[in-house]
Amino acid sequence: MTDGPDGTAGPGVADGKAGTLYVVATPIGNLSDVTFRALEVLGAVPLIAAEDTRLTKRLLGRHGIGTRLTSFHARSGPARLVALLEHLRGGADLALTTDAGTPAVSDPGADLVAAWSAEGGRVVPIPGASAVLAAVSATGLAGPRWAFEGFLPRSGRDRRERLAAIAADLRGTVLFEAPGRVAATLRDLLTACGPGRAAAVCRELTKVHEQIVRGSVAELVAAVEAGGIPARGEFAIVVGAATPSPGHAVGEGDLARALADVQAMVDSGVARGTAARDVAKATGIPRRRLYEPGKRS
Repeated sequence: MTDGPDGTAGPGVADGKAGTLYVVATPIGNLSDVTFRALEVLGAVPLIAAEDTRLTKRLLGRHGIGTRLTSFHARSGPARLVALLEHLRGGADLALTTDAGTPAVSDPGADLVAAWSAEGGRVVPIPGASAVLAAVSATGLAGPRWAFEGFLPRSGRDRRERLAAIAADLRGTVLFEAPGRVAATLRDLLTACGPGRAAAVCRELTKVHEQIVRGSVAELVAAVEAGGIPARGEFAIVVGAATPSPGHAVGEGDLARALADVQAMVDSGVARGTAARDVAKATGIPRRRLYEPGKRS
């Protein structure tokens, strides 16, 4: 049993009568992209905490679900979090949804999950749509290892440092960006990563006007400035991994992580030679250094 923030189990948790918090993924655009399990949970719980009640209500209406809704977003204030925790402590289940996709990824749902987990409460993920994974799978640029950066800082030193880290990262990177800032972020990536870095802009994933544009960062900047990528809708940007210079020294940690990636791919059924080639391409580590350990094992 996990103790609450004050060192004691939260009310209702100690006696096993507390409710369950369901973290429910909902469609990122196309309303058909919802799982049967998600609909079952949304229809069974007495209350849904939604980042945007209008969007969740539209999904519920499509499937004939009349569960009561309450809002829970970045401006809700601490009183709403307390009220939701009291609801769970009282023994009632609660479903958490975000505007779109999987909750607790660049949205305030993480605060509720963390608070209920800290009290020893039961948290159950209901997996489904994710803009991050959709962008990774549809672009083929992120490689076997990648990082999710969410929204970059808008300006200042923090933004510059994050951009520099992306430029040097031997993993791919996935970003979210607001439509009015896509052009500026791509120009900043051009400065930080250089014109030839592979990247992709994913706009309105799963929606009617879905658009996925791949190319170098320089080509994407040109496409945005020419109007080929409209500044409308929801955006995810995928940036390819940095390529080490010929003199780049591969640290033991880099090599160990790359070897682990190769083994994970082999365990999933990928031929070792293919796994070594793909990881070598993503990390810049010579293929022979990734393949030969497996040959000797």
